[in-house]
Amino acid sequence: MQKKHDICVVGSANMDTVLTVTALPDPGETVLATAVATTPGGKGANQAVAAARAGARVQFIGAVGDDDAGARLRRHLEANGVGTDGLKTVPGPSGSAVITVDPNGQNTIVVTPGANASLTVDLDRRDLITGAQVVLMQLEIPLATATTAARLARAGAATVIANISPIGGDLAELAGLIDVAVVNETESARFDHPVPHRVVTLGARGARYTGPDGTVHVPVPVVDAVDTSGAGDVFAGVLAAEWPYGIAHALRAACAAGALATLTPGAGDCAPSAETIRAAVSTL
Repeated sequence: MQKKHDICVVGSANMDTVLTVTALPDPGETVLATAVATTPGGKGANQAVAAARAGARVQFIGAVGDDDAGARLRRHLEANGVGTDGLKTVPGPSGSAVITVDPNGQNTIVVTPGANASLTVDLDRRDLITGAQVVLMQLEIPLATATTAARLARAGAATVIANISPIGGDLAELAGLIDVAVVNETESARFDHPVPHRVVTLGARGARYTGPDGTVHVPVPVVDAVDTSGAGDVFAGVLAAEWPYGIAHALRAACAAGALATLTPGAGDCAPSAETIRAAVSTL
């Protein structure tokens, strides 16, 4: 059995409202949804669940509100084996998102930060970061919080992986602290800071990795996508889970997991198991 290692995810937790539509609306257009579902999500929580399902031992640092959504988000993480020692409950609403999904699995997402906007790395959470082998973060939390977490991770000799999404603000300081930047094609065009390892997700075309030895393209299994929501989060979570076992292996596993994630509707519960990922990797 593969030995587990420690990952700390510093990020967001949202309650997602997913609307299924026949076509994504154009600006100013009103469309009718054919179905609606409310599911746990948020980039941080999604990535933590993906890493845990891939076999890593995961702790999550985040913030939820004192509402029903916050309690549900905590239960979702714990049910997936994610440690919640760093998950704080704060007054007010939890983060939320509205996701529209068309028949081709393409989506649009609008996020309300809620409790995520108050996330800080308190003294009682810092050991979760400095004791980890890999620290993974995203930018649905304050940039200052992500930067502080990256600085603590570097001090603890952890590998720092940052999913630069959503992109915005002055990222120079954070860029100087991370080992691996994960971006999509749009984000990559805007994130021009040099980093030791850059991974660009390309959807159905796989991923492009650039590191000390050059650039390589990594394919994905061919699937009939149902919903692409959360696929990038699953990619990042599995990349973090597998990074200590080698870059090439981690990239293949992340690409396979990201493709498999599109077979399940919704972002919060689409991460595949370690066994399913291994089977898909064997086909690449």
